[in-house]
Amino acid sequence: MNASPRGFTGLHMLLSISAFFAVVIAVNVTMAFYASSSWSGLVVENTYVASQEFNGKAAAMKAMAASGVEGVLSVNGREIRYDIHDGNGEPAIIDEVTLNFKRPVGDHEDFHLTLRKTGEGRFEADHEVAVGDWIVEATSRRNGAVIMHEAKRIDTAEFGQ
Repeated sequence: MNASPRGFTGLHMLLSISAFFAVVIAVNVTMAFYASSSWSGLVVENTYVASQEFNGKAAAMKAMAASGVEGVLSVNGREIRYDIHDGNGEPAIIDEVTLNFKRPVGDHEDFHLTLRKTGEGRFEADHEVAVGDWIVEATSRRNGAVIMHEAKRIDTAEFGQ
């Protein structure tokens, strides 16, 4: 009875290394496919222009914060309500409110709403909001000028959905 003393050969090493790299390449191709087929990752078209505009936008946001104008968003089923008040707690005189609902990752469920005015400082819309996390960007205008612009991160669970 002669046992073969060959053990681990060069062929075994070649097959092991080939299998290892085949798995690594397959995983990389799969991850690249999923990355390119989901969110683009694009935040701004031109980073240089965005950097040049930053200081002006920061000053405008500080001025809006100093004005004391504040908005409160509520979502109840399909009813979306946005109440906006001035620094004294009185309803702010606003002509138009638009809301941009964005998912933190991905853009396939994002939507834009222009709310209807139902009273001074009160705006409403009827739209289904899917369960989960959202970033809601609110822009309030009077005579075409932006009075208040804010972004809030919400979870629909906060509103009992």
